[in-house]
Amino acid sequence: MKPKKIPMRMCLGCGEMKPKKEMIRVVRSPEGEISIDLVGKKNGRGAYICKSSQCFDKARKARRFEKSFSCRIDESVYEVMANELRSETENG
Repeated sequence: MKPKKIPMRMCLGCGEMKPKKEMIRVVRSPEGEISIDLVGKKNGRGAYICKSSQCFDKARKARRFEKSFSCRIDESVYEVMANELRSETENG
């Protein structure tokens, strides 16, 4: 029997390829709303970051989320995402 393939994704912050399950998905919905998708099932365009605030800060500073989603992201959206990420890493 062939071993099961593990899906790999690239972090927008550090650029490392890691298993999808170890990453956090950031999604832009068809309506244009950007949020963190902890389950990985939300509808829309997804981008991945490591579960570290350093990677989030690097991706934010280099505007990699904006490049990935092809849209301008407001600072308030970044603040909400940073708070969600902090609470997720503390809880789990």
